[in-house]
Amino acid sequence: MRRRSAVLALASLLVLAAWAPSAGAMTTGTLHALLNKLHNRLGSAAGGYVVDEASGTVLFSHRPTLALAPASNEKLFTTAAALLRFGPTDTLQTTVATAPGVEVGASGVLDGDLYLVGGGDPTLGDAGMKVLADDVVRAGVRRIDGGVIGDESAFDTLRGEPDSGYKPDGDLGGWLTALSWRHGRAGATGPARAAAGELARLLKARGVRYSRKARAGRLSTVAGGGVAADAEPLATLRSPPIASLIALTNVPSENFYAEMLIKALGARFGANGSTAAGLDVVRTQLASFGVHPKMVDGSGLSRVDRTTAQQVVRLLQRMDAQETARTWVASLPLAGRTGTLRARMRGTAAAGRCSAKTGTLIGVSALSGYCTTTGGRRVAFSFIENQVCNYCAKSVEDKMVAAIARLDG
Repeated sequence: MRRRSAVLALASLLVLAAWAPSAGAMTTGTLHALLNKLHNRLGSAAGGYVVDEASGTVLFSHRPTLALAPASNEKLFTTAAALLRFGPTDTLQTTVATAPGVEVGASGVLDGDLYLVGGGDPTLGDAGMKVLADDVVRAGVRRIDGGVIGDESAFDTLRGEPDSGYKPDGDLGGWLTALSWRHGRAGATGPARAAAGELARLLKARGVRYSRKARAGRLSTVAGGGVAADAEPLATLRSPPIASLIALTNVPSENFYAEMLIKALGARFGANGSTAAGLDVVRTQLASFGVHPKMVDGSGLSRVDRTTAQQVVRLLQRMDAQETARTWVASLPLAGRTGTLRARMRGTAAAGRCSAKTGTLIGVSALSGYCTTTGGRRVAFSFIENQVCNYCAKSVEDKMVAAIARLDG
């Protein structure tokens, strides 16, 4: 009797286990009805667009062409352009060099200044500076008959983004500069001199003497922050590859990195290392996809930025078709797992299935990305809301994306 009861109980559990996923599954019809009901809670300044990538079928569309402030969804445009223009393996370089014709003598004396030339690496920190100092010593330098000069000329000297009037901005957490040691640390002397001073200190600790204090200056450089061919490079430090830099931008929604990438795009592929030049590069790249947002920065801090849910989905579709698609998707937070989505959608079908970029300003929320649904369908989506309660909007976004993740038939 006990054995029969156990068998019946086990059979019941198996039936329930088999039935449970289908009970939570969504057909295209039920998904559309639920998304429509949820999206109506977000008010009139909200747009949503959801597309099945394989078939191109529009699964949901509500004010898809309404131009809205995207907040940090803006970073999708910046990082997509960076990945496509630089490529996933390219790097940004910081170089220590001497002026053309100035060499290290046999006795280790450098008859001139030593230049620390920034190439826009936003990750340059203490560890990297120590590597550069060690490499200078390995190059044979024992005395500098001059000083260490910090060169940030690869970028302009506007320290912030448009929302701050290009002045230093606390929302960035540092000054924008081609020589951004410790997240653009500046102090009273400016970032170039601060970085040069740190390298000088490290060299002194390694027994290298010099005759002048560290200062800011300029070595003849080429476009994009590279050192001119007739200069004498002594040490080079490469940033993490662009594949890593865009992930370091998107996963935690790092404003400083986004604005640095914009200037790096301008320096390498545009007219100069300015926000304006970088944005021109991004716009040209996006235009090749038929995507035309209004961009005044790279991070989304400005409320003047405008795009639509439909444009964001188009970008997502085009990026998912590139050879670098895996790298691109890996740069986005994963629901219930990483970055700005780590604590969101846990315990739902979206957890581990949906990768998306968040966006948050006061009164603005956004969530755009991809889901591989329980039914094996690849779906791109974008939800952007203005004039909303952030917490309330994010709760609705999570419900909508969790529903998308359950799409089966």
